[in-house]
Amino acid sequence: MPIPSNSLAQRWLVPLQQQRVIAVIRVSNLDLGLRLAEVAAEAGLQFIEITWNSDRPQVLIAQLRDRLPNCWIGAGTLLSLADLNQAIAAGAQFCFTPHTHPVLIEAAVTQAVPIIPGALSPTEIITAWQAGASSVKVFPINAVGGASYLRSLQGPLGHIPLIPTGGVTCANARELLETGAIAVGLSRALFPTDWVEAGQWAAIVAHIQQFHQNLLS
Repeated sequence: MPIPSNSLAQRWLVPLQQQRVIAVIRVSNLDLGLRLAEVAAEAGLQFIEITWNSDRPQVLIAQLRDRLPNCWIGAGTLLSLADLNQAIAAGAQFCFTPHTHPVLIEAAVTQAVPIIPGALSPTEIITAWQAGASSVKVFPINAVGGASYLRSLQGPLGHIPLIPTGGVTCANARELLETGAIAVGLSRALFPTDWVEAGQWAAIVAHIQQFHQNLLS
């Protein structure tokens, strides 16, 4: 997919096309959020999203910007303009929303922060893109047929960089990329719950590394 000439889109899409994976972290404990982000970075992932319904997301984002200078640290599940502005003030380098709201898109573009709104139908996707989105989050992808739905969008919407989330797993991520996604967002698939509860960090690092290597091969 050609990269748009827009400088903001280029700044977001060029490194993302190399990584292809965004680690989505949603936690009820700040220390666990820090640990998971550090594990993801140790495994080689450079795009980390902290959801806004996590424990103290502003603090988490600010600390990760300091601890992981080679990573892109973003915010997700931003529902309002206040959420968006607070995330950017905390240091978020990209912003995901579960919905398409032109006011939020305009605010992020004005502050030169990549914005990836959530959309599902072709109308929503085009609306988000024409409003200035850096990419569009197709959410929830598993509810509408996964890769087959993404494939059906490519004819009319192949020029729009799409990032499916919601039901993306290590098993279906490759097919989503092969059918047109520029990247995928994963959460629990990267951090198996039982391994996290047992503190098996080395095993999680190895798991993420193997998945990422297989995805890029």
